[in-house]
Amino acid sequence: MRAMQRRFAVISVLIGSLALLAPGVFAVELAPGAPQTYVVRPGDTLWDIAGRFLRDPWRWSEVWRANPSVENPDLIYPGDVLELTMVAGRPVIGRADGRGGPRLVKLSPQVRTEAISAPVPTIRIGSIAPFLTQPHVADSDDIKRASYVVGFPDEHIVAGVHDAIYVRKIRASDVTQFQVLRPGDPLRDFDSGEVLGYEATFVANAVLERTGDPAKLRVTRMEREVAIGDRVIPADAERSLADFLPRPAPAGTRGRILSVVNGVSQIGQYDVVIIDRGARDRLEPGHVLEVFVGGEKERDQVRAGIANTDWLMESPFSSDFWLGRDYDFKGWRADEPSRDASLPLHPDYRRNTAEYVKPFERSGVLMVFRVFDRVSFGLILDTTRALRVGDWVAPPPA
Repeated sequence: MRAMQRRFAVISVLIGSLALLAPGVFAVELAPGAPQTYVVRPGDTLWDIAGRFLRDPWRWSEVWRANPSVENPDLIYPGDVLELTMVAGRPVIGRADGRGGPRLVKLSPQVRTEAISAPVPTIRIGSIAPFLTQPHVADSDDIKRASYVVGFPDEHIVAGVHDAIYVRKIRASDVTQFQVLRPGDPLRDFDSGEVLGYEATFVANAVLERTGDPAKLRVTRMEREVAIGDRVIPADAERSLADFLPRPAPAGTRGRILSVVNGVSQIGQYDVVIIDRGARDRLEPGHVLEVFVGGEKERDQVRAGIANTDWLMESPFSSDFWLGRDYDFKGWRADEPSRDASLPLHPDYRRNTAEYVKPFERSGVLMVFRVFDRVSFGLILDTTRALRVGDWVAPPPA
């Protein structure tokens, strides 16, 4: 019962601390040395550009004045000139030339043509490209029901590019493009232990050649060899990250980092992580969350009698012992006065408040770029210290 009460007390402290992280009303602050104008260059990202102007890049949507006279006014292209102005005491950023979209390049007095130019992406696509069309997280029920590789036509042990594979129960031909996955470790809720999904390793792409049970598919691209038991699911369509603005996640969102995709123990900038919040928590691509370390119990070395020798002198014969009521009986000391004593003679009393809960400290920023029902992928955009699995995430101040 006492252990349960202590657990509830710790949870109450954590909830109270996280409540302090709730979004409030803050003025948008400019970054030190923010430029008055900036010419967008190839290779820029929206996050990079926002960081040049603002202390908090995720507040870009609050200051970005899109041009209503052009199609897709939220998109920014290389060559755009961005200008910082103040309106009613608030910073506003807009296109200095009043135009948007791909540049019109004059080649001669008679000919005009559009330069081939892609809009600036929100974040560095190279860091997340493998995760845009590859699931890497499979719902626990879906992965159990999915078709699977049952064998190979040519007595192979494994299959590679251009090899055929047999897959159980694909009877319809309306889907022809498939992905082969290898289920990995379960992703569990930190509090309840409930399985939220399975971290699935991408194996290969395959195209349907013949329906049936088994159906016949042919491997078109692979990252690792296909093995018996690998799961087969329909392939996702290509996804774009150039069409949203960074913005704070919904107020009240609280979650934890469940996993880091590259398997390292400490998480740094541009690592991809999985968090335990998803579409059912109203998360969408583009939502920004701050990462916090802390919330765990640490040993109080003073009360534990380690850092201050005066605590070691307290005993059941001191007034502090009887009046403070901070001690619990832990048992009998078997080694006093000697190991040869027939019975332990001295009781072992220890303070029951020899722990404290570390406060939360802001340590990084992540942006959600792919959302599943109960979990999401996020890219770590900034860190001030090494992050770890289990660290908390919460919305930044709005």
